[in-house]
Amino acid sequence: MYVPKESQPKQGGAAGKSKDGEKGGKRKIVAQNKKARHDYAIIDTYEAGLVLTGTEVKSLRQGRTSLTDGFVQIDDGEAWLFNAHIPEYSQGSWTNHSARRKRKLLLHREEIDKLAVKSEETGHTIVPLALYFKDGRAKAEIALARGKKEYDKRQTLREKQDRRETDRAIAAAKRQQRDG
Repeated sequence: MYVPKESQPKQGGAAGKSKDGEKGGKRKIVAQNKKARHDYAIIDTYEAGLVLTGTEVKSLRQGRTSLTDGFVQIDDGEAWLFNAHIPEYSQGSWTNHSARRKRKLLLHREEIDKLAVKSEETGHTIVPLALYFKDGRAKAEIALARGKKEYDKRQTLREKQDRRETDRAIAAAKRQQRDG
């Protein structure tokens, strides 16, 4: 019996859904910039494609990259990622890339214009938060951010610690209630 392709069930379960429930595939995170989330108050996030060479992609797949010193600048209407460290590919030859070269970010024109205007404001910057693969393509999560003062950082750490303590107390109470 012939069954049209549209009515056949999809194979592989949640192949078309991401972990967030958004449109697109799953994200395989290569590198995260936890320091940026600590040092900056994140205002808005964007997903950008990356223009990479072949050896950079292979090196990213090995997962040995670092974003701690990275930042984004808008030059002549184009977004560029600076100081992201993608080490040379171990099995590469003379075609290997420079580890800290600037890399072009692929964004829509409206997003670039919006980021350019906002980043000109005092105290605002654009920082990379993560590098990941989505449907086999290298992507960067970048954010418009404002620098935190030292007391803001301490307040954030205090809130995180308080949240952790309340979660522990709730879990202990549930365990006690269940066992006793």
